[in-house]
Amino acid sequence: MKPWDKEIQSYDDRRDIMVLPDSEALILFSAEHFTTVAQEAIQKHGGFSVALSGGSTPKAIFEKVTASPFRERIDWSKVWLFWSDERAVAPDQPESNYRMAMDAGFSRVPIPPAQIFRMPAEREDIEQAAREYETVLTEKLPRGAFDLMMLGMGEDGHTASLFPMTHGLHAEGRLAIANFIPEKGIWRMTVTFECINHSLAIAIYVMSKSKSTMLKRALNEPHDPDHIPIQRVGTRKHKALWIVDRAAAAGLMNGE
Repeated sequence: MKPWDKEIQSYDDRRDIMVLPDSEALILFSAEHFTTVAQEAIQKHGGFSVALSGGSTPKAIFEKVTASPFRERIDWSKVWLFWSDERAVAPDQPESNYRMAMDAGFSRVPIPPAQIFRMPAEREDIEQAAREYETVLTEKLPRGAFDLMMLGMGEDGHTASLFPMTHGLHAEGRLAIANFIPEKGIWRMTVTFECINHSLAIAIYVMSKSKSTMLKRALNEPHDPDHIPIQRVGTRKHKALWIVDRAAAAGLMNGE
């Protein structure tokens, strides 16, 4: 039994929830969760594959797991880094999820460069680039599934770069795609729901009062993933773990 198992609550048959008192506790718990999943994967099958997310909360988690005391608990030579989504920018740009993760600490741990697979979303033909990344996932991903899929949730209910009412929500038989977001007028590269839900562990990080309304909608409203995409995350076999702070969960706890 993991140290937190008794504290996690089952929300329904596809989703579990862990409510932490504040942002600091959320980051600490998330780092412990990341580290434990990594250790178990390495012990069971000799490697840990993780899809990293963009966003301020994952950044804080990255900073925590790549620093002492967590850093020393992971055999970084057996870690395989991938990304759940990426903006159509070069990897040296501030908006790049790859750059954020590397700057947040992954460039300072001894992961072999051959085991780091960024999404080349800056390519002019982003759809072809997505198909090539899908080939990378098929060829390089141990056992065909991530050990850990890291996700956030936007205030509009999107996750990765699967935005409401976009064509990517209905991709079938794909692991990675290029998705056009009309309201932003931009392309992004993203993993698909099929890829997400095949992952052995799925963690969704939600922090702050600004996310409370959407969190309540995502968990409690009727299933409508065209408008609230994150509702599709999690299956009976691979439940999604929602890791949230008390501010985000306020609507759930007081029945607002």
